[in-house]
Amino acid sequence: MRGTVSSPVNTPVSSAGLLVLAVDDEAPGLNEIQFLLESSPHIRRVLTAFDAAEALRILRGDYDVEVMERAKAGLPPVDAVFADINMPGLSGTDLARVLGAFRAPPALVFVTGVEHSEAVVAFEVGALDFVTKPINEDRVNKAISRVVDRVSLTPAGAPEPAPVDAAEDEVIPVELGGTIKLVPRASVRYVEAQGDYARLHTSDGQSHLVRIPLAQLEERWENAGFVRIHRSYLVALPLVTELRMTSNGYAVVIGSGDGAKELPVSRRHTRELKERIVRPPKSGWG
Repeated sequence: MRGTVSSPVNTPVSSAGLLVLAVDDEAPGLNEIQFLLESSPHIRRVLTAFDAAEALRILRGDYDVEVMERAKAGLPPVDAVFADINMPGLSGTDLARVLGAFRAPPALVFVTGVEHSEAVVAFEVGALDFVTKPINEDRVNKAISRVVDRVSLTPAGAPEPAPVDAAEDEVIPVELGGTIKLVPRASVRYVEAQGDYARLHTSDGQSHLVRIPLAQLEERWENAGFVRIHRSYLVALPLVTELRMTSNGYAVVIGSGDGAKELPVSRRHTRELKERIVRPPKSGWG
């Protein structure tokens, strides 16, 4: 049940320390972890979210200028996320998998009432630590210390190295009617620019609008086989079946048969596209 907690924008701010995000769908639990985090001299700000969907909106900078500026600088949007595992909609482990696909992922600490045996699952999805409920202040402080150690070992402005299999695990959180759907990047055929947003067109014939500029996706997905063919289009190069001349210049065809889609290629992208077609795409993340 939801209660009243401080909003992500109006949490206390001090002069130094970590920026962290606490996520719990139950108000008492969220209030408790927020209080303990704010009591630590290592914590500068505590943002709060009632579920993983809200957490992802915070992490992409929807509500907070500092989060947005950190991401632009190549830093994790927050230093750490303290999240419950059992939440409606996206679970804590689902959230962990999304965080793992970030270019610079924050540290993750699970705070949950499940048995300690679940710690195995937590560490499998990249959690730095695991705190059980009822929450013990000393245990939370130990988790904070581990976050401090991790942050101090990461050079300022340098993102954490991506896992070897990050390209395979990449998913894009998409909001649909108040819920979050995880769209695998491998299912995306092409991306269409729509202002400051991008529309993902997937292999099942659906499309999903995400709040991310096409230029940013181009940079992030270049080494995964995506290439810019037009100011409005980014395509999955392995799915291109034809490059053809039309009355207006070149066009690419994605797929075949009834599911084929023809997209225009701008003059400035034609040469690069031809070069990319005759060489295999790089694998993994840049």
